[in-house]
Amino acid sequence: MIETGTVVISSAGRDGGGWFVVAGADGGYVYIADGKERKLLSPKKKNIRHVRATKNSIELSELTDKGLRRALRLLREQSIAEESE
Repeated sequence: MIETGTVVISSAGRDGGGWFVVAGADGGYVYIADGKERKLLSPKKKNIRHVRATKNSIELSELTDKGLRRALRLLREQSIAEESE
């Protein structure tokens, strides 16, 4: 089960390859946000089978959309740097 705050990578759909944070979960679905296209106040409902969880998580309390964009960008850059080593 994917928990709220988990950073995920979309593996299917128009947003495939994008990095998101789980803003909520409901049965076989998760609600994901990236702070740009999908704000924290209006997350996208996505089938749990269409996302891939990472080892990272973000604390969502008092987080703004701008802060979320920054955090996801840093995690994505860190992941790319680790892969290139």
